[in-house]
Amino acid sequence: MFRIGLGYDVHSLAEGETLWLGGILIPHSKGTVAHSDGDVLLHAICDALLGAVNLGDIGTLFPDTSEQFKNIDSKILLKETYRLVNEKGYEIVNIDSTISAQQPKLKPFIPEMKKTMAETLGIETGQISVKATTTEKLGFEGREEGISAQTVVLIREKAK
Repeated sequence: MFRIGLGYDVHSLAEGETLWLGGILIPHSKGTVAHSDGDVLLHAICDALLGAVNLGDIGTLFPDTSEQFKNIDSKILLKETYRLVNEKGYEIVNIDSTISAQQPKLKPFIPEMKKTMAETLGIETGQISVKATTTEKLGFEGREEGISAQTVVLIREKAK
């Protein structure tokens, strides 16, 4: 049996903050404003995985009102999310994600993002697709006020 999940996350950008995407630190003059490390890509993947197994969303599982998750590395959240997916008897077939940001240009960082995420999840890099796009200077991403990520995951029941 296969299941599909859809995830979306957005954070505002501000000077003096760090920019974490796909589990790696991206050098940039702005970073995400968030309770955790603000990794929109990993958060969107968490939401997609949680949705695929009907476990709610990242805000329910890891509330931004909890001091336990203050400044937490989102790779920890992703690992815990995937543990719950595995516990439900499912495994990842593939992940397809798109990050929307006017700046910085993300293409050079995508291979390292995929490697980091694959290591965190214990899957192959070939199971992960990450794309980056600008919004042609339109919207909050185009004005460099924020960054967003969308993800679709396909999971299947583990062989018994």
